[in-house]
Amino acid sequence: MIELEKTYLLKFVPDGLHNCENKEIIDIYIPKIREHPTLRIRKDGNKFEVTKKEPVTDDASKQMEQTIKLLEEEFKEFQKLDGKIVSKIRYFYKFKDKVAEIDVFQGELKGLVLVDFEFDNEQEKEEFEMPEFCLAEVTHELFLAGGMLCGKSYEDIENDLKRFDYQEIIV
Repeated sequence: MIELEKTYLLKFVPDGLHNCENKEIIDIYIPKIREHPTLRIRKDGNKFEVTKKEPVTDDASKQMEQTIKLLEEEFKEFQKLDGKIVSKIRYFYKFKDKVAEIDVFQGELKGLVLVDFEFDNEQEKEEFEMPEFCLAEVTHELFLAGGMLCGKSYEDIENDLKRFDYQEIIV
């Protein structure tokens, strides 16, 4: 499956975010020795899966994604692997005719908040205008890819975030 999406840094917390549906996500990226692992083991609320996600071309907004559902006990076995971990709370915020997936990072990445929008086709993606609660599009910023964030702290990426005048956000 090809996934079409855009990613943004959050500028400010939009009204009503705390009332939105949300869930905890824990990602384990393997192998730990790779700078940018593409294999992800995920606890997604009460669902569990393993996903391999790689760019189709040089365009990071187009990803080939292959996912296999797991049982909880299978996820627990994968948790024993030595991988890079990242955790976040994902809020589902309604914006016009879309749903913004607002990821509030936890632990060492606390202060980072990213916003993803997914699209049904290329035209819809290209015509989409950045919402006012977003600061900058960062779809093509490698340092903010999930596999690159895992195992890092906010301080590790703070200088890169300064290029966008990003201010740490605590939700």
